[in-house]
Amino acid sequence: MAVNKPITFLSLLTVALYATGSAADQPTPLPHEAYVWQRVWTPAVSDAVKKHGANFTEIVVLKTEVAWEGGAPRLRDARIDYATLRGAKVPIGFALRIGAYTGPFSTNDIVARLLQQAASDIVTAARSNSISPVELQLDFDCAESKLEGYRVWVETISRKVAPMPVRITALPTWLNQASFKPLAAAAGAYILQVHSLQRPKDARSIGKLCDPSAAKSAVVKASKLGIPFRVALPTYSYLVAFGTNGHFIGLSAESPTKSWPEGTEVRELAADPLEMAGLVKDWQENRMPAMNGIIWFRFPCEQDVFNWRWPTLNAIMNSQSPREAVRVDLRRVDAGLVEIDLVNFGEIDISSRLAVEVHWQDARLMAVDALGGFEVFNQEPTAARFQSRNLPVQLRTGDKITIGWVRLDAEREVSGEVKKL
Repeated sequence: MAVNKPITFLSLLTVALYATGSAADQPTPLPHEAYVWQRVWTPAVSDAVKKHGANFTEIVVLKTEVAWEGGAPRLRDARIDYATLRGAKVPIGFALRIGAYTGPFSTNDIVARLLQQAASDIVTAARSNSISPVELQLDFDCAESKLEGYRVWVETISRKVAPMPVRITALPTWLNQASFKPLAAAAGAYILQVHSLQRPKDARSIGKLCDPSAAKSAVVKASKLGIPFRVALPTYSYLVAFGTNGHFIGLSAESPTKSWPEGTEVRELAADPLEMAGLVKDWQENRMPAMNGIIWFRFPCEQDVFNWRWPTLNAIMNSQSPREAVRVDLRRVDAGLVEIDLVNFGEIDISSRLAVEVHWQDARLMAVDALGGFEVFNQEPTAARFQSRNLPVQLRTGDKITIGWVRLDAEREVSGEVKKL
């Protein structure tokens, strides 16, 4: 029989937030919410919400987007699976996404009336599908110089859908503007989005999707305003493309990978699970005034290749640091023939160069071959070593790949182990 030998790269760290003190002394866990931002609810999206929706204290669903074409507003509605939302047994909020707009801002012009109606239609559609929304979020690409005008919209939309709470998303840079506090006060609460991608000039200037130090500073500054807020943290990634001259040419996210010109350098910019776990741990242990929870962008879905999978987010929500772990599975498929699999059984995706060594005794190696980006690096009478080529092995949590096989001249026990290079 084949022997499977798991190797854990990083020891599992369960964060003991409350190691001492009585239960009465323990802080209330931070609520965790999530955005469902897909425009089309595929079966995979519905399945994810069915399986994991109840793990959140709220789900906020993108319903309508407003874009500007030739200066005129155009609305696009997401195709939502309301039946799945009803069955999720979790409070539901909805989001109205508004593209960049420079003004004017009015209470009763064509744009204001359109936004009021869009907001009202979102609430009406939810209620007609037997869902009672707990909030409406406005996600507006507003310039810092236009926050005062944005407040006009917030107030008029709030009156239209009252008593439904209307909340806004906000960027850390808005906190520096005198006009932000009146805007936040008009909404009553806001979501501080500490993740974003600033367009890089070239490959050398690419930054982080979420810088933990900057995020902590923004939360401290927000807490001083005294207005309730939640913090939006990322789970997603981008592919950022640079031309042969090193200049930025585009990015890909939430969709299949684009076809880039020949010679394009593509880099992945991803939310770091360990850094996000550290932020959550810090905010849980040192709760900031007015900070009421965390909302994740976005809800894990098996088919979302630019996003974490559920085990990663689940570990962080449960105050654990996600572990990185992979094992070798050895499968006997024929007399003397053993196939070699790598399985990611941790809570974090693997992106590393790896080597796999298999061993046996009292048998002769008849043949060997490598698959899936690996090569046979070395072979001996009682062992073979497989090694990834120049590129890192990409293995998402829960996934398995076959990296090669060995054929022996007799049935023997085979063992294997994996190492980082």
